[in-house]
Amino acid sequence: MKAKIYGVFILVEAFFMFVASMVAMYYNVQCGEKDVVSLLAATMITGIFGFILLSAGKEKAKKGDERIKEISSLTMKDSFVLVTVTWVLFAVFGMLPFVFTGAIDNITDAFFESMSGFTTTGATIMNNIDSQPHGILFWRSIIQWLGGLGIIVLFLAIIPAVNKNSNKTSLFSAEASGLGVQKLHPKMAVTARRLWTIYIVLTIACIMAYWAGPMNLYDAVCHGLTTLASGGFSTHQASIGYFNSRYIEYVAIFFMLSSGVNFSLYYFLFRGDVKYFAKNEELRWWLGVVALSVAVVTMLFYVAPDVTTIGTDTSTYPEPVFENRIRAAAFHVVAIVTSTGYQGSCYDYTLWGGLFLVPTLLLMLSGSCAGSTSGGIKIIRWMVCMKSIRNTIKQMLHPSAVFTVKVSKEVVSNDILLRTLNFLFFYVILCVVSVIVLAISGCDFKESIFNTITALSNMGPGVGSTGPATTFSELSVMAKWVMSFLMLIGRLEIFTVLLIFTPTFWNKK
Repeated sequence: MKAKIYGVFILVEAFFMFVASMVAMYYNVQCGEKDVVSLLAATMITGIFGFILLSAGKEKAKKGDERIKEISSLTMKDSFVLVTVTWVLFAVFGMLPFVFTGAIDNITDAFFESMSGFTTTGATIMNNIDSQPHGILFWRSIIQWLGGLGIIVLFLAIIPAVNKNSNKTSLFSAEASGLGVQKLHPKMAVTARRLWTIYIVLTIACIMAYWAGPMNLYDAVCHGLTTLASGGFSTHQASIGYFNSRYIEYVAIFFMLSSGVNFSLYYFLFRGDVKYFAKNEELRWWLGVVALSVAVVTMLFYVAPDVTTIGTDTSTYPEPVFENRIRAAAFHVVAIVTSTGYQGSCYDYTLWGGLFLVPTLLLMLSGSCAGSTSGGIKIIRWMVCMKSIRNTIKQMLHPSAVFTVKVSKEVVSNDILLRTLNFLFFYVILCVVSVIVLAISGCDFKESIFNTITALSNMGPGVGSTGPATTFSELSVMAKWVMSFLMLIGRLEIFTVLLIFTPTFWNKK
């Protein structure tokens, strides 16, 4: 059964690889680009491997009624293994187009780029994006779009659909189940289809909005795919700044914000239940964080130059016009907090001065809403944690009183509260260990901190030699593999990957 599921997943990847091949074929006819053969070869290898696994799964299913009964449902343990292995397989096969076309000349960099794409991290090792053929750049965009709703698809559609006899909680339990992603239908597969419909509609709207501006259709499609996925891969080295357009930046800000909203809320909004959308506490907190952050960054553009103890390069600031500065601040805040990582026309925050680094790091840690395509810790976890701390203080003052944590007027169970606090604890431990490992691999200490956070929170840009104006190509081989692992852990919400490395997980008892 597992082999069959792996085969289905890989065949889906092969299909989208074939779509990228057709894009390459079009530009081969129009422009003489030479990547179509390589993309078709990668498609064939991926498709053949998928068919082999699919056939192996079918053969196993024929070995008697007892065997069929045994594999008719997957346990939660099977689900964790299945999801982790599937994401790794996607990254492995996803790197083939990069290697075959010569866009990337080694396995380490190709796997890094592929994992960064599927996890929607957006960290790239490419220093020559503008010179890459259209087919390979379209593939970079499509893998981010596939990864945008990857968790939702795997755990709200595929796993529950296969495991019909299981009512166990999915991975979103760690994101405060019932408070993050609402179940839109008794059948999880129907819920997933509705979420995918919303995702596709918003993607098309984003593409049309980009196309209405100075973007051509190809750029609009590629950027529409990566904007809704909160990915950040662009068809140009200068990212959104390449177009030097206020209109494009405002469109990007709007749809990056849209990608940071819990997608299940859109269902109720489109159904006309505006009150449900407006009363969501996590959404209000998140929009408050965004508004406050934009105000702080805008203020820093005026205050930072007067702080002589911290170096700042005012020549990299937006022009001293309020609209320019608030737009630059809004673009920076939204790109970071939604983990999209785009760069606008004024984008290198590492040159703005040290005062900008702390807000940027806090936004990287913050993340957006649960159930969105964004990375990060997620606002709902911070809400639950802060309310738990408040209740602890109250409990110390009033020992006999009983306090509960509520989100959107719903009581958060002790089980969810414990998982939330454990998640934050594991996140901190992973950060500390990873910073040390990256420092040992040759990264500067400050860069190690940002590289860890940007990988674990699926953000994209770092600082210094891995800042928004540069790439991750100069990192050591060890650092690239460590960051690839962190991207996977971050995208699968830590527990999914770490559990399979514990001895207890493999104990049959």
